[in-house]
Amino acid sequence: MAKLLLFFFPIIVFAAGDLYTQGKKLYFSKGCNGCHGISAAGSAQYPALAYRRKAFLSHKLKEYRAKKGSTQLSQMMIPFAMGLSDREIDALTTFLGEYREGKSTYSPDMSNRGDGGS
Repeated sequence: MAKLLLFFFPIIVFAAGDLYTQGKKLYFSKGCNGCHGISAAGSAQYPALAYRRKAFLSHKLKEYRAKKGSTQLSQMMIPFAMGLSDREIDALTTFLGEYREGKSTYSPDMSNRGDGGS
């Protein structure tokens, strides 16, 4: 049994992919790029997501999933977040927090100020 497990474990791990790749796929399949851009740099109306702190993004997505939004823009996120599992949130926030696509013009925010209005 142990030999069988050792044989299939690498196949399972490889097939599942890493969180970053899963998050990237989710970002585009869930339509996040429609508002936040293909490079997650945001726009005049929607906040940038690339390089944001993983804990912050995770907290926000879980709040939206729980149907909590304090502004009109944040309430727009509720339908997108409602169907996300904890694993999907982990993958999305890994992708955004570790963004390494080299296309974003967004500079990381290292301050302790608010969330940019979302």
